[in-house]
Amino acid sequence: MSRFITELNLIEVGDKLWRLHEPLVYESDLLTEVVTDVAGFKFDVPCRVTVPKGFITDLASVPRVPIAYQLWGGRCHREAVIHDYLYRKDSDPVVSFRTANRVFLEAAKARGKGWFVRYPMFWGVCFGILSYHRKTVKEGAE
Repeated sequence: MSRFITELNLIEVGDKLWRLHEPLVYESDLLTEVVTDVAGFKFDVPCRVTVPKGFITDLASVPRVPIAYQLWGGRCHREAVIHDYLYRKDSDPVVSFRTANRVFLEAAKARGKGWFVRYPMFWGVCFGILSYHRKTVKEGAE
């Protein structure tokens, strides 16, 4: 079952920029690892995505258009951090553009976000192709 293992702990470091004060850990059913048990059987287990302390994020970049921001602004911070991390070219794991977007949607559902919140925000992140694999995890971090 997909879930956040740790809480989001941020410090504001600039205009619309935030730094993780503690690592954020998310367990995803979409991302799996193959594990072999002592008897030699292989099976898939959920993969843990750990966003490191010091990671810089802009959270969810919802346009400041009054109605759009009122409906979706400030709704998916944890999900946005995971998504921003998976967009980095050296994230662990490195995933495709499509998979990073699907993990955002999965995380929003795991946190109980309703259809009206998670799908419009998912459709919004699908336009982020120009940001995909443009930065490294350490960019902006101290």
